[in-house]
Amino acid sequence: MIEAFFNIEIMKAAWPIVLTGLWNTILLSLIVVPLGLFGGLILALLASIRHPLVRWPLMAWVDFFRAFPPLVLLVLLFAGLPFAGLELGGFACVAIAFFLNTGSYYGEIFRAGIDSVPGGQVEAARSTGLTRMQAMRYVVLPQAVRNVMPDLLSNTLEVVKLTSLGSVVAVPELLYEARQAQSITYNPTPIVMAAVIYFLLLWPLVRLLSRLENRALAGRR
Repeated sequence: MIEAFFNIEIMKAAWPIVLTGLWNTILLSLIVVPLGLFGGLILALLASIRHPLVRWPLMAWVDFFRAFPPLVLLVLLFAGLPFAGLELGGFACVAIAFFLNTGSYYGEIFRAGIDSVPGGQVEAARSTGLTRMQAMRYVVLPQAVRNVMPDLLSNTLEVVKLTSLGSVVAVPELLYEARQAQSITYNPTPIVMAAVIYFLLLWPLVRLLSRLENRALAGRR
């Protein structure tokens, strides 16, 4: 068991390769998470417009990309865009796919947060001379984000874990590099290393999420 999954010599040899994948995973996360948050915020702000010409296409957009498997979307972008004359690399395809997919999830979270803020606060803010956008920025959004912080953090955890899908389109993230090291060493130890790194990377966020959820439950009692 130790020789097969926890081989120290292979760990030492594979560590530089796995470390390169770790930095790429962090870089990829720093790209796709802000993109998803930005896209979600735009969708949530558009959802506050009640006009049918905006509301119905927006609902169709969100439902479609929430239902569409992110792996299939990523493969379609990577394999299909060249036929349209667009040669994008793996990083760009992952960024676009995550922007479309996770942005829809973030959008629903932000929308729920905005809806949780009483409408009277917007009216009170408007009565002080603030424009609608200023009221949204200074009054509604800070409260909305605070109300849905556990959901935002939970979705962010899922987004970081989904970055491993980048290995499908040869993005040299953690899982891809671990598999490369495995193919060189003919031993699954690099995959175990990647699993441990994912755990150590995400466990603090999991604990923070648990604390936020417990605090939210305590506040409702």
